[in-house]
Amino acid sequence: MNALRPALKILTASTEIKQQLRDNLPQRLLVKAVFMPILISLLISSCAYSPHQEEYKDPWPNGVMYEIFVQSFADSDVDGIGDIPGMTSKLDYLSNLGVEGVWLMPINPSPSYHKYDVTDYYGIHPDYGTLEDFQKFIKEAHKRHIRVIMDLVVNHTSSQHPWFRKAVASDTSSYRDYYVWADPDSIRNQIAKKKNTLDSDNMTQWHQAPGKKDYYYGFFYRGMPDLNYDNPEVRKEIIKIGQYWLNMGVDGFRLDAAKHIFPDERAQDTHLWWQEFGDSMRKVNPEVYLVGEVWGDATLIAPYLKGLSSMFNFDFYHHMDDLMKSEKDNGIIEDLIETQKKYEQVNPDYIDAIFLNNHDQNRLLSNVGGNVSKARVAASLLLTLPGMPYLYYGDEIGMLGKKPDPEIREPFLWDYDSKAKEQTKWIEGKNSNDNTVVPLAKQIHDPSSLFSNYKSLIHLRNDNQTLQKGNLEPLPLDSALVAYSRGYNGDTLIVINNVSSRSIRVGTPADCRCEPLFLTNDSIGLSDDILTLPALSSVVIRK
Repeated sequence: MNALRPALKILTASTEIKQQLRDNLPQRLLVKAVFMPILISLLISSCAYSPHQEEYKDPWPNGVMYEIFVQSFADSDVDGIGDIPGMTSKLDYLSNLGVEGVWLMPINPSPSYHKYDVTDYYGIHPDYGTLEDFQKFIKEAHKRHIRVIMDLVVNHTSSQHPWFRKAVASDTSSYRDYYVWADPDSIRNQIAKKKNTLDSDNMTQWHQAPGKKDYYYGFFYRGMPDLNYDNPEVRKEIIKIGQYWLNMGVDGFRLDAAKHIFPDERAQDTHLWWQEFGDSMRKVNPEVYLVGEVWGDATLIAPYLKGLSSMFNFDFYHHMDDLMKSEKDNGIIEDLIETQKKYEQVNPDYIDAIFLNNHDQNRLLSNVGGNVSKARVAASLLLTLPGMPYLYYGDEIGMLGKKPDPEIREPFLWDYDSKAKEQTKWIEGKNSNDNTVVPLAKQIHDPSSLFSNYKSLIHLRNDNQTLQKGNLEPLPLDSALVAYSRGYNGDTLIVINNVSSRSIRVGTPADCRCEPLFLTNDSIGLSDDILTLPALSSVVIRK
């Protein structure tokens, strides 16, 4: 692929430079007669990619994952709260979109709306349905080749969990050692600091137990007491919980707060725990998918891959956020390649989990000021790179949202004016509503919509092993272009993303058939071996 680099030339819009290119590149490839009809055909069809109607080929584990906040997704019983039967009714939608897996935010019983503080690890929150509903969901998802990944919250429990209540009620309870305790004298300095701040609950991770002099450790807040993983009984409990859900048919877990099992100074113990957990899960399902949430760079994250299949790539998220705002290449491809090298040294079979936003971050479209063209380019990048791309529900229709957290977890918009019976209403959509977002009911029939853009890209990925598994190599071009090649089994695809607000022209590779597979913009064109990319546009071509 190094031969491509001198063959790709950057042009301005001036006639003089265009003439220079013609004079200085005598060996450039003339446009094949068959290329322009193909390009014109694509443009007429609004650049939509048509999936091949062939025997199904499973792209897992390099397909697309779709994160769902169940409460906001689809309501089956008209109580305004999304539920599992509602999700089941939307599996055909997800299959049509092309996703290969769904990550469900917590579905266990919990006192909070977000459910990241569990009171029963073996149950389903009653607002969401029953175990029978969930078993049906898994069965129907699998019929459509969709994997089911559960959010497993095992760094801490709810303070209302029976384990914790028993631990507080009696110092001699067998559950006392399920949590981490300290007497006031041993943490005196932290208590003093806590009393001298207005935001006392979050200035220290130590919280006084109700009616007791002792304090317990809760990293996130007092309603989430951390479990004590030095206790072998706790480790056995968590392994039992994981294996229970795998035996029910769940395909894997998103592991919340995976970094905080032990304190930072005991990171090695945390790594060893996830090896123990991973080995135990693979006894039930050798192909189990385990993705960890660890906020940090590649060096910090790599050791977790000794036990886990995958880790969220937060460096990628930050690079994408910066890239979309700065409108220039920031080394994102080179960084991905360096990360890949580090991870492969630990686990050659690791699966990178790349994402643009999720339930903890502002939605992409809000971060770029509502610029849909930027959202299209971001999607093109996400869905043409190695690993497993993650979509957050509503990304495909351009949902908006900025923190606080409930406002980045608003109801999915199925139709205008709550016409859809499955529309959830547990919270009013302040960011995503009829006035700000075109609902799915309209976008799904519009070949130029953001939804159609996402669907085309997902199916392009599903139909091309080169996008799923191919090697990644940067193509250094203009500072406003993020360009790279993907190569697999003799097939080479070239992806060029113009992330700027100006039009840029590129000379095509000398040995390129230049078969267009995907275009985001009907103004993209090829003439005299010159590819014109308008502002904020992307193209995928086969070399």
